[in-house]
Amino acid sequence: MTIRVVLADDQTLLRGTLRLLLDYSPGYEVVGEASDGDEALALVRAHVPDVVLMDIRMPRTDGLQATRSIRDDSSLADVKILVLTTFETEQYVVEAMLGGANGFIGKGTDPPELLAAVERVTRGDMVLSATASVARVKRFREQQHTPRPTVPGRLAELTPREREIPRTQHVVPAH
Repeated sequence: MTIRVVLADDQTLLRGTLRLLLDYSPGYEVVGEASDGDEALALVRAHVPDVVLMDIRMPRTDGLQATRSIRDDSSLADVKILVLTTFETEQYVVEAMLGGANGFIGKGTDPPELLAAVERVTRGDMVLSATASVARVKRFREQQHTPRPTVPGRLAELTPREREIPRTQHVVPAH
């Protein structure tokens, strides 16, 4: 099976490099190149590729809006979107994934890893680079962290369940 790809990045050199990588790798066909989100959306509608390699920061319409526009079009439901960006921040990871991206990786990704990521999103897997995963987990931990109150003495050694038991016990007076 040949994986049909649209490249969306405002950097001509990067698009050319990605095209060379995909053209010389068996099983891939680049069906279009876009320099902004509007062009990407038009190419995706015209060619209905398997995967879009989508940059985030592009002129006119950025990759996040283009991703949302692709997801809003039910005829493009099977198109997978792999965000390929320099900016692996938690904010962009969350925005991209909530907008419908299937994966999020950095432009520093090694070529074999990039090809593997394209194959994985094509199969329906979700892909996050290690940097993107760490950014998201770090933010999640910050949101979940709640300082625990300290309990003096031996009560501090009890588990939460052990501290709960006395509250649930009722003493029934003898008749």
